Amino acid sequence: MSKLVLMQGNEACVEGAIACGMRFFAGYPITPSTEIAERCAFRLPMVKGHFIQMEDEIASMAAVIGASVTGVKSMTATSGPGFSLKQENIGYASAAEIPCVIVDVQRSGPSTGLPTSPSQGDVMQSRWGTHGDHPIIVLSPSSVSETYSLIIRAFNLSEKYRTPVIFLMDEMVGHLREGIEVPDNIEIINRKIINREGSKHRPYSIPEGECAPVFAPFGEGDRYNITGLIHDESGFPTNSHIEANKMLTRLMKKIEDNIEDIATVEEKYIDDADIAVLCYGGTTRGVLEAIDEARKKGIHVGMFRPVTLWPFPEKELLGLSKKIKKLIVVEHNYGQILLEAERVVKNHCKLKFLGRVDGTLISPKEILKVIKEE
Repeated sequence: MSKLVLMQGNEACVEGAIACGMRFFAGYPITPSTEIAERCAFRLPMVKGHFIQMEDEIASMAAVIGASVTGVKSMTATSGPGFSLKQENIGYASAAEIPCVIVDVQRSGPSTGLPTSPSQGDVMQSRWGTHGDHPIIVLSPSSVSETYSLIIRAFNLSEKYRTPVIFLMDEMVGHLREGIEVPDNIEIINRKIINREGSKHRPYSIPEGECAPVFAPFGEGDRYNITGLIHDESGFPTNSHIEANKMLTRLMKKIEDNIEDIATVEEKYIDDADIAVLCYGGTTRGVLEAIDEARKKGIHVGMFRPVTLWPFPEKELLGLSKKIKKLIVVEHNYGQILLEAERVVKNHCKLKFLGRVDGTLISPKEILKVIKEE
């Protein structure tokens, strides 16, 4: 049986993470994510986990990587400026294939911007923040209830594909309070482990049927090398262009080849829609209210919401764009997912944009006005 509780989005993030086995958190307080660190400090000792406040966001990300290689599910949380500081180590985790979850409760920018105001300004940073070509999975919850369930999925994907996963919240969801049903039974995926103690082995070789390497946690007897440099299957650095191409291609392919498993969308009223509104995260509630009002007036409009922002669900959006007359992108930035929509939709339908960068919410009334426009 599930139980009904009143919870804030940031609190739900922590509770969902703990429910699926997160036992280490390292972070540095920053609005509007601070409640995540505060709750981790309170809750982790209760489940024999560990919380540590580091001296800065760079060290926080490094500590999370260190904890993860010992086999502990690990998480950090931050907001825009801190997210920027974490990027080099996120790249390290991607290259070394170290599972971890990075929560970014977005706020307005650039620089320190409007620290407590709604924004979705880190969408492109979440995909392209680290240098070089790298795979990444980015999930975006739209409610407190979904925050709880989706953070569990973030850990499951991280463990399955041995990759950092970005949990891209925003202030609207992080500080929202609502009643949610906390389930008793959840799906939990743990990373696979092989201990090859006492034998020469290649930790970054891929076992048959797997898409990612399988090796034992540090401290359990198995000895191997981990580096952020280009490495071969032994884990040691190499300058071979053949090995470099092999490694980087495999990193990208383990995500690209499994998009059907990773990328999810939510659709509402799409079957009969002539118009669709693309939204994500905290903009969703206002969009749904506007759509309900529009349908009362006889306008056939639906919602298309990427739950997985990266990899972007372009197959689903492309198919939709060929069925509708107009797509409206609504987001709290100057048009970051709009860029992806333009790339995918091309000339298949009209494309409209409604954005906001002044730290205030986009109202259902404003959305409804754009829906009605020819």
